Amino acid sequence: MSADPVAPSAGAMNQALEERLLFLLLLLRQPRLRMVYVTSMPVHDHIVEYYLSLLPGVIPSHARSRLQLVSVGDSSPTPLTDKLLARPRLLARIAELVPDPSRSHLVPYTSTTRERDLSLQLGIPMYAAHPRLYPLGTKTGCRRVFAEAGVSHPFGAEDLRSVDDLVDAVLELVTARPRAEWAMVKLNEGVSGSGNALVDLSGLAGGERSPARDGVRALRAEVAERVRAMRLEDARVGIGTYLEKLAERGGIVEERVVGEELRSPSVQLRVTPLGELEILSTHDQILGGPSGQMYLGARFPADPAYATTIAKEAEKVGRVLAAKGVRGRFALDFVVVRNGDYWQTHAIEVNLRKGGTTHPYLTLQFLTDGEYVHEEGRYVTPAGSERHLVATDHLEDESLRGLTVDDLFDLVARAGLHFDQSRQTGIVFHMISSITECGRVGMTAIGDTPDSAQDVFDRAESALLAEARASLLPLPVPARVRLDEGLR
Repeated sequence: MSADPVAPSAGAMNQALEERLLFLLLLLRQPRLRMVYVTSMPVHDHIVEYYLSLLPGVIPSHARSRLQLVSVGDSSPTPLTDKLLARPRLLARIAELVPDPSRSHLVPYTSTTRERDLSLQLGIPMYAAHPRLYPLGTKTGCRRVFAEAGVSHPFGAEDLRSVDDLVDAVLELVTARPRAEWAMVKLNEGVSGSGNALVDLSGLAGGERSPARDGVRALRAEVAERVRAMRLEDARVGIGTYLEKLAERGGIVEERVVGEELRSPSVQLRVTPLGELEILSTHDQILGGPSGQMYLGARFPADPAYATTIAKEAEKVGRVLAAKGVRGRFALDFVVVRNGDYWQTHAIEVNLRKGGTTHPYLTLQFLTDGEYVHEEGRYVTPAGSERHLVATDHLEDESLRGLTVDDLFDLVARAGLHFDQSRQTGIVFHMISSITECGRVGMTAIGDTPDSAQDVFDRAESALLAEARASLLPLPVPARVRLDEGLR
């Protein structure tokens, strides 16, 4: 009897996510910059060497001498910040590695009260949104910010905490939008679509789609039945657990935007410590999952047909957030629907943290020194050339478990997949440590046109999967072993 494949540990996936920000090592091209990079478990030496090899015009050994890697030695799924706060002596050692606290800052992935406490313990400021502003980034907070900024967003209701609240909100939606086919339920703190669910509204009473039934009570009972049968995006979560999370964290209901052609772009922004708002980039998100709501990757820049439009809408929201005290990087997600030659935009989410589009874009920027001209929707290098990228955090296949970190780098060398500094095109891998245990790796493909970036991506994916599948082919039994077996 064959054993079932072993599921990857949560610790392994968390480690890979912690390493997703290793693109920051590219900042070491600044000859006086020093960096302390903290992870739960040690980062493979060859992964560090891989990133340092990407540095243009820098001696890798000099960059390495200015990098301090610190690991907790704890592979549990506990958040990294909690692991650090539970170890005061380790925190003291990290603080000793900071040469000048007055000229240093903490760069966290997200900013909760725990990251604030970590910043205070280290004696350095945190470059991110203050935790008191965290509610602005929840699904409820987003809708309120959108309304204040005057940007279009889906019809719905916020701050819901029970099945009755959901039923009331869906009933209101059905009344206001009788042609709506779906309602979206979203947990306030859901990430990458994992807190989303779909409620089927087709054929409900009271609309034009079916004959009216007896009374409001029957309609409410039917809506309640649909709500309890809602389709969860994350199949690992049961409806009971989902409703418990709703009661604890709150959530929203809103109309699901539909159309003949639907896309999900995003805009990255930054508010400097001086309060100045900057539009950094636009992306077209690549989504998947049961109902196409889970983030898988992105293309940059967003389609020029609507890139400048969503940048203008995002700027309105950014000014509201900046006035409320938000600092650092954040992103806005949109849904756009095409009506003829016109794209209608709907703001759907604010992420007051680094998101899935942060590391691919900054990797491109650090490698090429270019900038995004948001008025034109183009990314331009100092030489005047355009650059485009296709990126994913989810290049996943069971066969990838047959490869080690060194196998990946061997393929990079043999297949010419390394980023080419002279042409400023090629591949940069990330989340590399998850390849063996999780069968997953991330990848950013850079080209001078959208098609060339996609071609680079496709060729790298094909080469990697071919190598992975070849690694699982059984080895031939040596002749001497076969002879010995025959003599027995």
